[in-house]
Amino acid sequence: MSATADHAEERTNPAARLGFQPGQVVQEIGYDDDVDQELREAIEEVIEADLMDEDYDDVADAVVLWFRDDDGDLTDALVDATTYIEEGGAILLLTPKTGRSGYVEPSDISEAATTAGLTASKSVSVGKDWSGSRLATPKAAKSGKR
Repeated sequence: MSATADHAEERTNPAARLGFQPGQVVQEIGYDDDVDQELREAIEEVIEADLMDEDYDDVADAVVLWFRDDDGDLTDALVDATTYIEEGGAILLLTPKTGRSGYVEPSDISEAATTAGLTASKSVSVGKDWSGSRLATPKAAKSGKR
């Protein structure tokens, strides 16, 4: 019965569906008045902790990056976000949905992710106004290359 309950939670809780796990340290970047509070609460419920803010100065397991078209350069934001996470960690890039203020073209997301050295998954709806793309960092260390 518990396996069924776990699968049901994954379908109903977007944070679980996005791969967040209990005990993870998740840093949030780009918070503003327009973010999806329900999604934030769902992530905190799954990780069993508060989200860390932009001033957090240790390494996180994952980053939640809220990004709008007028927030600057997406590639720069993604490169900056990778400095905050563990090798093999993930960035959840959240952008406004089509037709919403601040909408970011999927081709722009794909190009920025590739340029930043990230692997993009498909976009998923994570709320009424936001879409999410899970971006993975390379698992292999680049320490041998100069």
